[in-house]
Amino acid sequence: MPIIVLIVDDALVRAGLRAILEAQSDIEVVGEAADGAAVIPLVRKVKPDVVAMDVRMPLMDGIEATRAVLRTVTDPPRILVITTFEEDEYVYGALRAGADGFLLKRARPTEIVHAVRIVAEGESLLFPPCCAPSPPRTATNRPRRALEKAALTEREGQVLQFVARGLTNAEIAAELHLGTETVKTHVSAVLAKLGARDRVQAVITAYESGFITAGAGE
Repeated sequence: MPIIVLIVDDALVRAGLRAILEAQSDIEVVGEAADGAAVIPLVRKVKPDVVAMDVRMPLMDGIEATRAVLRTVTDPPRILVITTFEEDEYVYGALRAGADGFLLKRARPTEIVHAVRIVAEGESLLFPPCCAPSPPRTATNRPRRALEKAALTEREGQVLQFVARGLTNAEIAAELHLGTETVKTHVSAVLAKLGARDRVQAVITAYESGFITAGAGE
């Protein structure tokens, strides 16, 4: 079964993304929209696996649209945020709203395809080392206290750093020369210790606490 994708962005970006994605035998673009306000009806109609969604749109931005989809749609799709990444607040806002990852508008075609596939598989695609963000200016001391209280082991800290770089469990296993099941155990332990719902929340805490900083892991 192909990965079903809905693209929400301006016309120029939609055309480019559609051309890249539809060149893949395992991906099918089933719909397009220019604004977040049109997302919920389209999601219910075409039932995509992944929504590639711009952050900044005229009527309803991607953050509110993400929040609305996850709040109102039964069995919602995975949300892949599209961003220029110049403004960290938008990215953090989208991830806090429940987005599963982000895609840079300047990404290469192979990176775009990889992003869609990773998110469709249930993984979170987060901050690659080439473009890791600084924490938002509104960060407080709460994330730092949460991370200190978690008392991660050295190995768990390593795993969290790789998760923040967007690596899958299999990729982390290869980097650390561990079994995939062992990595899954470490990831589960990190989430439990941080009280995080998922990998996205864990990485937000790590960035906001200063445990991971811009450019980490390069």
